[in-house]
Amino acid sequence: MYQLDWVTQIKSGKARTLTSPPALAVSPTVWRLGFTSFFTDVSSEMVSSILPLYFVLHLHFSPLQFGILDGIYQGAAVALLSLVSGIYADRVRRQKEVATAGYALSAVSKVALLAAGNILPVLAGVLALDRIGKGIRTAPRDAMISLSSRRDRLATAFAVHRGLDAGGAVIGPLAAYVLLRIVPGAFDLVLVASSCIALVGLGIIGLLVEKPHSVADSRREMPSLHLSFGLWKQPRFRALILAGGALSVATASDGFIYLQIQKNSNSSMSIIPLFAFLTALFYVLFSIPMGKLADQWGREKVFLGGFATIVVIYGILLTPELGRNAQFAVVGLFGAYYAATDGVLAAMASAILTPELRTSGLALMNTATSVSRLVSSVLFGWLWASGTMKTAVWVFLLGLLAAVLMSAWILAQQRSE
Repeated sequence: MYQLDWVTQIKSGKARTLTSPPALAVSPTVWRLGFTSFFTDVSSEMVSSILPLYFVLHLHFSPLQFGILDGIYQGAAVALLSLVSGIYADRVRRQKEVATAGYALSAVSKVALLAAGNILPVLAGVLALDRIGKGIRTAPRDAMISLSSRRDRLATAFAVHRGLDAGGAVIGPLAAYVLLRIVPGAFDLVLVASSCIALVGLGIIGLLVEKPHSVADSRREMPSLHLSFGLWKQPRFRALILAGGALSVATASDGFIYLQIQKNSNSSMSIIPLFAFLTALFYVLFSIPMGKLADQWGREKVFLGGFATIVVIYGILLTPELGRNAQFAVVGLFGAYYAATDGVLAAMASAILTPELRTSGLALMNTATSVSRLVSSVLFGWLWASGTMKTAVWVFLLGLLAAVLMSAWILAQQRSE
């Protein structure tokens, strides 16, 4: 009789599957969480890549209606429960269990989206359910990544995870694009397939991921709500929240940028999922190099540099017509922006948060940026509906320039104190 089955082998590290290449020196936990996110993101991006096409062109929603739905999908529901789940996970020291519940909720919501039809309030509720799942899982999962990693390799560890996560975002839009090309209008097929794939990611975190020892073995006093909310009083952490929030407000969501690229380049409507695929592909290519660069050169420099690429994107979008090369340059820059900002911000926050309040702090950060993304989507949709998309891009360009300068000043002030 075998002494170890395949699950026990992987969890104990005796199998070679899902382990870390020596050059990166990242914990196996980071890789397993990365593969959880990989399959979950295949599922999520199959859905999110078709949302502009599905809502604006298929269901004929207005830009403002799409902005509200996109805001819910991008951030509102994340803000609703991210902070609550983060504080709860810190108090009961069950980061894995809380994260797993979030992944399960998102998996269920995919089929519910199909059943919602074209009723706007029901669609909003289902999208909120999916994003609530994301809100529940994000901070506990990121806390597990940081608690399983060395301090000087935090950005690299998050880059590995985000790279695998983005790998799912490469496959997801491509799968949606292929399905819609083979069976035009088969949105129900895309939604059912995405639900099945989400179950694979759920199985990985449930069966293969273990708690970090610093959490499982901790005997320190449980953090209180007062301590968790008191993180806002820490100057360095407050500076990160203010910078991340301001920059997120001035950054248009993927859906709006893809719609503008499609309009300016006179491309086929069905190419929008392909834009999401290419963005994720460039994210994968840039993710680990950006993470290593952030650890070696400076996380703040890389983070602010990522938003500088959005300034360039806005400038390109303001040109009257985009050729094929220009439209692909935009999605390439968009992928570089994600690689330079997403995991790097989490690494910056993790470096200044204590282990007992790591999940709560990351949840506070997620809440701030999620609310900002909601404001961003609704504002962009309103500007577009009341004028033109070009007006919206100009307003966001000027706003982002101001946000980058303000964030650089805030972060520099805290660093010098």
